[in-house]
Amino acid sequence: MTVTIALGLALGLIGLGILGMLISGIQSVIQGKQDFKKIIMMLVPFAVFAIAYGIFSDATQAGVATMLIMMALMALGIVLSGLRGTFNI
Repeated sequence: MTVTIALGLALGLIGLGILGMLISGIQSVIQGKQDFKKIIMMLVPFAVFAIAYGIFSDATQAGVATMLIMMALMALGIVLSGLRGTFNI
């Protein structure tokens, strides 16, 4: 019984935290404090997950595929930024 109540309260607090972050994020965008390109970049993993979920129809496989794709994109970004620094592009 106590575990159920504690779990419910924890999930409620997580939900309130997410709601607060969304509200403050929307306010920052409206006030012009945030760059729209940065916000779009934060949505990339969610888009990759949605596409992977559409392909696999399983949240676990989509999550693993998202992780692998994002790691590959990170490695590619590191290589490209290293090349840019090496050749002064």
